[in-house]
Amino acid sequence: MTTPVKTRFAPSPTGHLHLGNMRTALFNYLLAKKSGGIFLLRIEDSDEQRSELIYLDSLMQDLRWLGLEWDEGPEVGGQKGPYLQTDRSAIYETFYQQLLEANQAYPCFCTAEQLAMSRKMQRIAGQAPRYAGTCAHLSPDQAAEKKAKGLPFTLRFRLPKKQSLRFDDLVKGPQQFQTEDIGDFIIKRSTDAPSFMFCNAIDDALMEVTHAIRGEDHLTNTPRQLLILQALGLPAPQYGHITLIVGSDNSPLSKRHGSKSIRQLREMGFLPESLTNYMARLGHYYPENQLYSLAQLAENFSDTQLGNSAARYDEQQLNYWQKVSLTRLSDAQIWTWLTLEVGDIVPTDKHALFVSLLRSELVLPKDARIWAQRAFTPDLAYTDEALDVLKATPTSFFEAATIALKAGTDYAVFMSTLKEKSGLNGKALFQPLRAALMGTLQGPELARWWGLLSEQYRISRLAGFQKFG
Repeated sequence: MTTPVKTRFAPSPTGHLHLGNMRTALFNYLLAKKSGGIFLLRIEDSDEQRSELIYLDSLMQDLRWLGLEWDEGPEVGGQKGPYLQTDRSAIYETFYQQLLEANQAYPCFCTAEQLAMSRKMQRIAGQAPRYAGTCAHLSPDQAAEKKAKGLPFTLRFRLPKKQSLRFDDLVKGPQQFQTEDIGDFIIKRSTDAPSFMFCNAIDDALMEVTHAIRGEDHLTNTPRQLLILQALGLPAPQYGHITLIVGSDNSPLSKRHGSKSIRQLREMGFLPESLTNYMARLGHYYPENQLYSLAQLAENFSDTQLGNSAARYDEQQLNYWQKVSLTRLSDAQIWTWLTLEVGDIVPTDKHALFVSLLRSELVLPKDARIWAQRAFTPDLAYTDEALDVLKATPTSFFEAATIALKAGTDYAVFMSTLKEKSGLNGKALFQPLRAALMGTLQGPELARWWGLLSEQYRISRLAGFQKFG
């Protein structure tokens, strides 16, 4: 019988969910749902100094907003809990003792200064820095004596000598590491807190995780974790290491590239479908360039389509998927999305026309506020291009427009009269008219914009530009 796929997302609650972690969660979710498997949420809060409850709550809210509901984990429950590492100390202690009794772990009393000096000397000698094994040969009596003196110590895993470790990575293919290149590593800190390396591996095994997709910065952790699990006789998941998201300069994505947390993007007005569709394609190939639901993204997801090339973040691509997502919303939903931004500006009787006219112009609600101010406030802001057009337009055009306004409020009648009185057509007619009424040369259909403007604004904006002639 085939073991059901079980993936996990195991963040540390030390900050708001960012795009890199969100993509990791998404890929694990899609891989699980592809086969009707289980998506697990586990919280790695062993670093109690940096972990905060507020970030745990924020993280779960963001995942749910994105639609990434977990099948097992905090607030959901399951058979393999608890799901916070701080509640699993007794479990880790059992396995520490097992390793100590098998002489596969030992206490290390080296200070930070001693370790730094050792690494420095290794670099001078042209060697890769790794633990020199200073405490590896302490006898039980020597270790006990140091403990009796109250010396702080860590717990290190004793690596097997001169062994080659091979494994198949879901993304990067066959991998090979030599134990001599790794060095005995810390599995328990001097504060008694478990290291990430240790508890992450133990939890994956005990929670029966079958597949773990994570960033390639964890690739060198994998041989260490596999060795721990081998020593304890525990099963290991299949690991897949995806390329990290980078900015335009190929350096890791950060705030200077415009990266924002999921919470910030949500508050700006991005839709969850925009993020899931863009991030699902950032490092994974989908042949169809259409907006997918999460179920459709999962159906078309495959670990064989996870790429090894740089996953370069492009804000314009995110905006593209945002605009596609907006096309799926009704006018009523668009208005709800805009209400906080323009509800205080757009008159009630203009809601429907405003949304219908401008929805194709919008990416975020803040864009709507600019158009609302252009339509419904007296102080119109003009772009430089619009001002250049207005200054080049003869006074006679605006005089003709003022006369045409007296023919009535109907746009077709106004335009017919303006063409007759000004003798202009095409660009020479529409550019100055658009510039005067909108303050910009780009924007929605002029005839419908006319319907948004009050008669007072039509008159004042056209009459006012006679001074530019």
